[in-house]
Amino acid sequence: MNATDTYKTLANPSPEILFKEKNSKFFGYAFPVTTETEIKLHLEQLRKQHYGAVHFCYAFQLGTEQVYFRANDDGEPSNTAGMPIYGQIQSFGLTNTLVVVVRFFGGVKLGVGGLISAYRTAAQMALEEAEIIEKTIDIHFQILFEYKNMNKVMRVIKEKNIEIIDQQMNESCAIEIATRKKNAEMIFDIFTNIFEIEIKKL
Repeated sequence: MNATDTYKTLANPSPEILFKEKNSKFFGYAFPVTTETEIKLHLEQLRKQHYGAVHFCYAFQLGTEQVYFRANDDGEPSNTAGMPIYGQIQSFGLTNTLVVVVRFFGGVKLGVGGLISAYRTAAQMALEEAEIIEKTIDIHFQILFEYKNMNKVMRVIKEKNIEIIDQQMNESCAIEIATRKKNAEMIFDIFTNIFEIEIKKL
């Protein structure tokens, strides 16, 4: 089977983990996310929760085919926090994932190597505590047809086990469906070949 239409992400936010290194405390969190707005909300929430922490370092990756990522050191020396965290997202093979490590400084400097190791470990621990799930990359289509053709459309949806996302049934009907990427072309062709039915990719 071609695995290009699946991706791995988190089922739920991970439980909080704590990693200690020379009196510094590193709290690690992992969240499933799909938008930058969600990421901002998680960060705001953690800033309220850990009032007094010095650094809120994080990395995220969004997207399945067009991948977008960012790593933020939040005041730590360049590339000592965000990139080691991002490296863990990559090594777990995840996307649509945010990992945040909150640091309370313990008075002892860790040095560049120590910081990289601490942030990487905290990120790894958070991801190890999270439940990782596999999801399919779905393509959404809209099917447009008149009410009299309803049975034809519903028969294909049932036979092919297609997920209905939204439907409006009036004189003219519109159904939004989602199908796995690997089946998308076949589904599109089936509906294209049915008389009086229009299908378009959303």
